[in-house]
Amino acid sequence: MSIFAGRYAGRCAIVTGGASGLGKQVAARIVAEGGKVVLWDVNPDALAAAGDEVGASAVAALDVSDQAAVEEAAKASAEALGKIDILVCSAGITGATASVWDYPLDSWQRVIDINLNGLFYCNRAVVPYMLQNGYGRIVNLASVAGKEGNPNASAYSASKAGVIGLTKSLGKELAGKGVIANALTPATFESPILAQLPQSQVDYMRSKIPMGRLGEVSESAAMVCFMASEECSFTTASTFDTSGGRTTF
Repeated sequence: MSIFAGRYAGRCAIVTGGASGLGKQVAARIVAEGGKVVLWDVNPDALAAAGDEVGASAVAALDVSDQAAVEEAAKASAEALGKIDILVCSAGITGATASVWDYPLDSWQRVIDINLNGLFYCNRAVVPYMLQNGYGRIVNLASVAGKEGNPNASAYSASKAGVIGLTKSLGKELAGKGVIANALTPATFESPILAQLPQSQVDYMRSKIPMGRLGEVSESAAMVCFMASEECSFTTASTFDTSGGRTTF
């Protein structure tokens, strides 16, 4: 992992899903590159450990599907950091592995509540802080599944397609205001979230990747860190791809 010293000097970030996987690694890089971070996650024990490990300025244990909790956490994070320059929305779940006609209703609702509604609540709560300062970088974690649809993962695919659509709308609303919003569409990469899936589903998703392997967390983290930096200045309302050649649009 390359470190770009000082890239985030003076910048302050919120990273959701920050206790593990991609969120944790992105947070660690932001801190290593001079920024300050507040981690949000639903798992308080893992969150406390991750906060210590990455050197977070603060942590907030919350469920992003709770709109009131998100508003409260945004306010507390702004106070802890002094401002909010960056939002990385990495919190998400896979949901059940089932055909549409057999898909459990409770799993569908939970996936949409966290992956789409929760991300919307986070964007909605944080954007005003960015507009106050005329600067912001928003990175919403979508998925190749949101572009192509994965069989037996309709809720996940639908939620991530929604994230792409939301980000396109938001980016256009913010264009010219100093705040940039983009989505990342990774193919499957090595992450704790894979434990929520049967091996057959993981094998299917690997088989769709022309490079013939799953991604590494560090590869998507590197892209997120570019997207969250000042260098990403003329692309907004768009998607960045880390899919090993699976998608090229």
